Amino acid sequence: MVIPSVLPERPSTGTPFETGWPVRLADTDRDQRLRLDAIARYLQDIGFEHLGAVEDGDSHRGWVVRRTVIDILEPIEFGEHVTLRRWCSALSNRWCNMRVQICGNKGGLVETEGFLIHFGTESGVPTRMSDRFMAPMLASTTEHRLRWKATLTDPLPAGPGIQELSFPLRIADIDWFDHVNNAVYLSALEEILAAHTDLVSGPHRTVIEYAKPLQSEEQVRVVGRRDDTALHVWFAVGDEPRAAARVTPR
Repeated sequence: MVIPSVLPERPSTGTPFETGWPVRLADTDRDQRLRLDAIARYLQDIGFEHLGAVEDGDSHRGWVVRRTVIDILEPIEFGEHVTLRRWCSALSNRWCNMRVQICGNKGGLVETEGFLIHFGTESGVPTRMSDRFMAPMLASTTEHRLRWKATLTDPLPAGPGIQELSFPLRIADIDWFDHVNNAVYLSALEEILAAHTDLVSGPHRTVIEYAKPLQSEEQVRVVGRRDDTALHVWFAVGDEPRAAARVTPR
C-alpha cells in the first residue's frame, strides 16, 4: 500500500474517539517543540484509552506497530492543550491503519497514521480481531482488505557521507513483548535530526517502519544519510537493519 501524500480525511460516518491533555515539559525539546518520541507515546496513550471505550477492547490489548507516518503541519508547543481524534482508515482482520489527528488549542496540528498488527497476548502471533471489535472500524472505512507493503527498503549505507551514533538501550526502553518500545526509536531519530534543523523548520513528514524488533542488551547503531530531498535513517545491530526512517519537508 503506497503512503498517500495527504493522509485520509475523517470519515463522514461514525464519530472518532476523542481525548486530550496538556503538553507537558517532558514532552518538548529546548525550543518547546513537541518531540517525535512524545507524539509516538501520545499515539500509544490514545490507543489504550480507545480500547476502554469499545466492545471487546479488553481482549485486544496486544499490538505491534509496523509503520508510523507523522505529518507535522504546524508545530505543537509546550503549554498547548491538545485534542486527539482517532479512527480506522483501513483494515483487514488481523491488522489496521489507525489515523490520529492531534490539534493544539493555539494552532498546532499533527496528522498521523499507523499500521498496527493485532497480536494475541498469550500466543504472541498475529491474531484475528473479533467481529464486535471490528464493527466500528469497518463502518469508518471502505478499505477492508488492507495489505502490508514496506516503503523504506534501501539497504544500510556504508562509506563516506554518513552520520552514525551509538544508542545504548536502557531497561526502561523495553516493553512487555521484550521489544524496544517504538517511541524509543524516535528519540534516537531526534538525535540525528539535531544536525538537520532545516528539515524540521517548516512542515515535514516522518515515516518510520519497523522490520525486526530491537531487544534488550543489543548494541544499536543509528546511521543517517542526507540527500537533496530527505534524511534517511537506519537502526541497525551490526550490519542488520531493524528499522528505517525518512524525514522530508512537506
